[in-house]
Amino acid sequence: MKTEATKYKHLTFEEREEIQACLACGVSFKAIAARVGKDPTTVSKEVKKHISVVTPNVKRYGIDGKPLENAICPKLLRAPFVCNGCKNHRRQCAFTKHLYYAKEAQKEYESLLVEAREGIPLNKAEFYEMDRIVSGGMKKGQHIYHIVQSNSLNVSLPTVYRHLHRGWLSASKFDTPRILKFKQRKQHRADCVPRAIRQGRAYTDFLAFTEENGITSWVEMDTVIGRVGGKVIMTFDFTFCNFMFGILMDNKTAAEASGKIRALKERFTAEGLKFGDVLPLILTDNGGEFSDVSAFMSDIYGEIETELFFCDPMQSYQKPRVEKNHTLFRDIVPKWQSFDNFTQDTVNLIFSHVNSVNANP
Repeated sequence: MKTEATKYKHLTFEEREEIQACLACGVSFKAIAARVGKDPTTVSKEVKKHISVVTPNVKRYGIDGKPLENAICPKLLRAPFVCNGCKNHRRQCAFTKHLYYAKEAQKEYESLLVEAREGIPLNKAEFYEMDRIVSGGMKKGQHIYHIVQSNSLNVSLPTVYRHLHRGWLSASKFDTPRILKFKQRKQHRADCVPRAIRQGRAYTDFLAFTEENGITSWVEMDTVIGRVGGKVIMTFDFTFCNFMFGILMDNKTAAEASGKIRALKERFTAEGLKFGDVLPLILTDNGGEFSDVSAFMSDIYGEIETELFFCDPMQSYQKPRVEKNHTLFRDIVPKWQSFDNFTQDTVNLIFSHVNSVNANP
């Protein structure tokens, strides 16, 4: 039986096979839904949407001796709407048969999925016709929205704007003075760890690693931001005792983060300690400042001493302790307050207060 986690997901081929098998046994939609972890209406819609109609070989004749058109069995007017569970399913029947086949349903689903993602492609003739209508209207002073709405164009309004901004239309932005008044939106995309680097170091790999090695504690790592573009603090939380410390960084870049970590490892080595003995396993998020994996995993001689794994994107609950302690940090330093005047001693004092709160439940 499926769990609640499968809800709001597309049906898989295995789930469709389960539906077909249950229909053959006369199982109700409600019971089928419980088995595949979906809502009963989802199962009902799935069956009714992918019905295969089979014309019977048996002919029916009226009193006048003329053949009658294929009629629908009265049983098909109510759930489950198909003949899969009927005892006459494999016998000769005068009624039109409605059947649900998992393979056919999966093919129809995949075909619809491809068509929905392709959009409406324009051939050369259709593009020039669209350009003639849109550009002609624009040069007459008409608004693009009015042009698209008043003509049967096989393109959407955003598509027309994209063609215009890319210079593919005969008209230009100068033919629409209103567009020139608007500034182009700035795209602020946060840096993140590339997918290739996260391969084999995802959260599922982290769970498998801890279970295989019987590990019950690790270090959760994150970054706290002050003023945008200013100094940031890289934070570490030891889960077995909820002890936390932070490292002040000049900016939120991978070069700055790796430089601070290497400097910390050199201090460990100078004191006769190993960074990997204190932080053998680190779990962090997908921030771009953590992209230099080797800086965190290797010692100053290039030997692996620490395992590093990444949480799933936008899933901060997977490292709850460090996130919780950030709320204590914000009690002392409110959000958006700049760290530019901070020193490492300031950071040490702040986390001393945070740790004192954690030490007194």
